[in-house]
Amino acid sequence: MTHGTSNEKSNEKSRDVSRRARALVAAGVGVGVLIPCIAAATPAAAATAPTVSCTSAKAGLADKLKRDITAALANRTGTIAVGLYDRSTKTTCALRASSAYDSASVVKVTVLATLLWDAKKHNRFLTDREASLAKAMITKSDNAATSTLWRQLGLTKIKGFLTAAGMTQTKPGANGYWGLTQITVTDEQKLLKLITAKNTVLSDNARAYILKLMGQVISSQRWGTPYGVPSGVSVAVKNGWLSRSTHGWRVHSVGAFKGGGHDYMITVLTHGNSTMNYGIATIQGVAKVIHRDLAAS
Repeated sequence: MTHGTSNEKSNEKSRDVSRRARALVAAGVGVGVLIPCIAAATPAAAATAPTVSCTSAKAGLADKLKRDITAALANRTGTIAVGLYDRSTKTTCALRASSAYDSASVVKVTVLATLLWDAKKHNRFLTDREASLAKAMITKSDNAATSTLWRQLGLTKIKGFLTAAGMTQTKPGANGYWGLTQITVTDEQKLLKLITAKNTVLSDNARAYILKLMGQVISSQRWGTPYGVPSGVSVAVKNGWLSRSTHGWRVHSVGAFKGGGHDYMITVLTHGNSTMNYGIATIQGVAKVIHRDLAAS
């Protein structure tokens, strides 16, 4: 008797899940041109069930990070991509490094980098207006300021910067929808590397300026990758969050950290979160073990 009831419940549950799935598919129709390419990528990602991979010049560190990041992600729902690079120990960790995510506000660092790259090409400083917009865009994640700069730059300049930076996996959002730019861990880590070390794409002044603004992000937006950072380590961060009818909440965090004998950057991109806070907790679980393991190495 009990067995039969259990089956009935199971069948009801299956029907309910099926109905929900159909509703989700229906809701996704017409949302935008970006949905098909994301949907197409899903079956392959599910089939391969990617695992965290780490390498390091420091004995034992790669295995420890792989184990601890994997443990931090156990039982977390959603699709999570992770990138870590530490110059000091030549340590790299990656999970779903080439999977595409809607950028949300994380793209604002790319917008600022493009603005500075273009100004350098024309041998000029930012205007007071541009500097004011840039500060609002990064420190407060101001959307109107971002839209103004995005329109001013235009897709040609933005794509020009992406090419110069080698960010070949990043696809700018169409029709002014900068928050729907497609980003990957691989490209976000490339950008963080450019910001934190001398290169021919961004001037030293430009790099210092970006790091300064990312270091002045308002306290309510300093969650994510800085979580658990040891004292005495500098923090530069930019976060992004966006809810859509497919893949729930996108919650992302990129950060650059220096001190305690380390010089490292972390990117965590997530979607399929039930709430913004759930995504934040996932990112902070990863960040905490990375900071701890590097500090102990």
